[in-house]
Formats: sequence, C-alpha cells, structure tokens
Amino acid sequence: MPVSTPCVRICTIDRATGLCRGCGRTTDEIAAWGSIDEVARRAIMAELPERLRATSRPVGRCVTGGAGGPARC
Repeated sequence: MPVSTPCVRICTIDRATGLCRGCGRTTDEIAAWGSIDEVARRAIMAELPERLRATSRPVGRCVTGGAGGPARC
C-alpha cells in the first residue's frame, strides 16, 4: 500500500519558517515520514494548508511577483 504524502515536488526549505515551501512540513517531519503511521501522517497533512496560509505560501504553487518582481515558491 502506498504511503500518503503531501509532497508536490517543490522541495525547498524556507529559511524564515523552517517549512518546506511546497508542502509545509518541517525537516523533522519529512525525515520521519516513512516511519510514522498513517494516522500521524494524516494529522500532519491536515495542518499543512493552514501552515502555508500563515506563511503566505499557497499550497504547492508559486506566486508570481507583482510589477515584474520575482516569483515566490
């Protein structure tokens, strides 16, 4: 059975927040992902959209910079 994952293949850790810019997990959560049970994975995944919203990072997407500014992922 495949492991549930929120990974969207944008695997960059934001230095300011310590969260993955793609999925919103911490490095500790990413490292432990394969060894935690499905209940714990789903609990973490339920928190991710709010984490990303709180950091102005849309889930799994880049935001185009306004007025020709750089994109943020």
